[in-house]
Amino acid sequence: MERITSSHNPRVALWRSLKDRKGRQTQNAFLVEGFKSVSEALHTSHRPLALILRDDVDLPFPLPEDVPTYVVPDSLLSTICDTKTPQGIAAVMPLVPQTVRGNRLIALDGVQDPGNVGTILRTADAAGLDGILLSEACADIYSPKVLRATMGSVFHLPCERTQDLPGRLTQLREGGMAILSSVLGGDPFFKALPTLPDAFCLVIGNEGNGISPEVQAVSTHRLMLPMHGNAESLNAAIAAAIMMYALTSKEELAACSM
Repeated sequence: MERITSSHNPRVALWRSLKDRKGRQTQNAFLVEGFKSVSEALHTSHRPLALILRDDVDLPFPLPEDVPTYVVPDSLLSTICDTKTPQGIAAVMPLVPQTVRGNRLIALDGVQDPGNVGTILRTADAAGLDGILLSEACADIYSPKVLRATMGSVFHLPCERTQDLPGRLTQLREGGMAILSSVLGGDPFFKALPTLPDAFCLVIGNEGNGISPEVQAVSTHRLMLPMHGNAESLNAAIAAAIMMYALTSKEELAACSM
């Protein structure tokens, strides 16, 4: 292990830059913080570029011997991490381009709130989806706030960022996948649920503007959750969670209704 105490150390400057999207793109890396997220990162196929430890941290798991590890004082770790009170460990991970595959996907069309993006990714992991597509207008999946909201699920679910979401969805549709857009004024979701294909990509739109016209144009289904009260719509992450679980639990729901 190497000990670093100076805030002017070039490694410290590099690690700090990972708080910003530009820095992550320049360094082709991102920073994960906390015991749970780092533990999840260590179990992926991608080797960390570096591990950063607070000098008094009590580790609950062993560290790999082949990863460069640096020990820093708490005052320095606080400037590297995004959280106000870091748990005492962080990992620098490589940014690896990913392509989603599978029959059960979710796509985010301009979802900009980091909490929503992270929560949707975590829920997609829990619901058993195969991957997540993100348009360029979405919050950065590797930003500190999104990573915290995923609670480590970012390491379980392939995440593909695309500059042409309508084109990518067209490819999926041409491959036989249903493109399900969640839109106001769409067909009743639960009424349509039993007839929806098992191979699908559920699309969730921007918090204020919804799904873009270009994405709606390639959709095979336009669906809406029922609003029994006075609210016009649900929070994007809540709506996504309801629909994802319903789509992946159709057999269970059908059995309950018998």
